[in-house]
Amino acid sequence: MAEDAELNPAAVEVGRFFPQSPEEVWRALTDPDLLEQWLLRSVGFTPEVGTHFMFVMPTEPPSEIVSEVLVARPGEQLTYTWVYTKGDNPPKWVVDWTIEAQGRGTRLLLTQTGFDIEDRRQKMARNAMERGWRNLMPKLEALLAR
Repeated sequence: MAEDAELNPAAVEVGRFFPQSPEEVWRALTDPDLLEQWLLRSVGFTPEVGTHFMFVMPTEPPSEIVSEVLVARPGEQLTYTWVYTKGDNPPKWVVDWTIEAQGRGTRLLLTQTGFDIEDRRQKMARNAMERGWRNLMPKLEALLAR
């Protein structure tokens, strides 16, 4: 993991250690039923490069995040695009999950990139996404503990 001085201020980076195996963490990131329990409901998701899918946000009316799997290395890395479809000219972000065995558990690093922090709205979105991902990690932890 990078030292604080090396962190990209335009990226969201959230790391966490889990006592479960990399395979268990991978499953929580890639099984649609498990994803829905801690992240969002997915439509059409499979962890295969080139798969186009959506995350459905439980808003009224529902909104969608359109995605494409860019990297899928079981137990090691999952990367996909993240495009929130609301608004004109929606930004395209990239979400990367890096999974690394560490001792008797797993170190998970989430990196979300593509934010233009010179743009006020993008900077606000970046900060909101960081808070959101940090708030989701305990949900993932609880799911893995079951």
